[in-house]
Amino acid sequence: MRWDQFRRSDNVEDRRDDSASGGFGMPVRTGGLGIGTILVLGLIGWALGIDPRILIGGAEILSGNQAPSQDSREVGRSDASPGTVPNDQSGQFVAAVLGDTEDRWGEIFRSFGQTYEPPKLVMFSGVTRSACGTAQSAMGPFYCPNDRHVYLDTDFFRQIQTRFQGCRVGSKACEFSQAYVITHEVGHHVQNLLGILPKVQQMQASVDRTDANQVQVRVELQADCLAGVWANHSQAKWKFLEPGDIEAALQTASAIGDDTLQKRAQGYVVPDAFTHGSSEQRQRWFTNGLKTGAIQGCDTFAAAQL
Repeated sequence: MRWDQFRRSDNVEDRRDDSASGGFGMPVRTGGLGIGTILVLGLIGWALGIDPRILIGGAEILSGNQAPSQDSREVGRSDASPGTVPNDQSGQFVAAVLGDTEDRWGEIFRSFGQTYEPPKLVMFSGVTRSACGTAQSAMGPFYCPNDRHVYLDTDFFRQIQTRFQGCRVGSKACEFSQAYVITHEVGHHVQNLLGILPKVQQMQASVDRTDANQVQVRVELQADCLAGVWANHSQAKWKFLEPGDIEAALQTASAIGDDTLQKRAQGYVVPDAFTHGSSEQRQRWFTNGLKTGAIQGCDTFAAAQL
């Protein structure tokens, strides 16, 4: 993957030094879960292929602690100043990929008469705060619609290679796997701007856990497809893909499919617990976006078969 020509975004907030200095923040709550419990639930969620935020949210309800309200947006803000592009290789890569998503999605939105409002991306190490509660590496990267931020512990890039075996260790093609991870989360932001996420949240609030999970699978597969849409438009602009890149991204999509994660963790698959889609589904929807380059081709909610 050639990314030197990508414009660096100034919407990156680097909090990676916060944990080392003891300066990271946590959502303010009375009572509720300790950090040890949160970390355990996060690890269980990743091992079983279940969104850790669902486990944490359920435990908070059982403990009598309410989920963060909209007022937590104030708590979720950091004193760090965004706008300075990190100088290290990982920071430069993240800023470059984010910058290109801003440019490509800006073009796409303009094509149908809308303005693209880019998200902020928070790089952190270990744990930090967000307007959706505590952000920690055990959760993996995620998008918070409350503050329109993507949260990313870049150690996840190493885990793609070592823990999930999502691409060959040390391969340059792993960069496109990393770009896929970032652009998947940006895909959630696109869904938010298009009004999809608010409708989904309303729908999930009125159904049981199994049905809510099925809706969430469609959300995640659509984000995979939107990541492919970005790659299609970026390839048309820059011809940035190199041999092995697409294969690496597809290997990563397979490695973090719900069925693969569940088999690795417990030896069997529980489809009702899927929240992101099977390996085959994730590969297929990413490929669909990559081939068509069209948002219209990413309507997982209208698809009779995922």
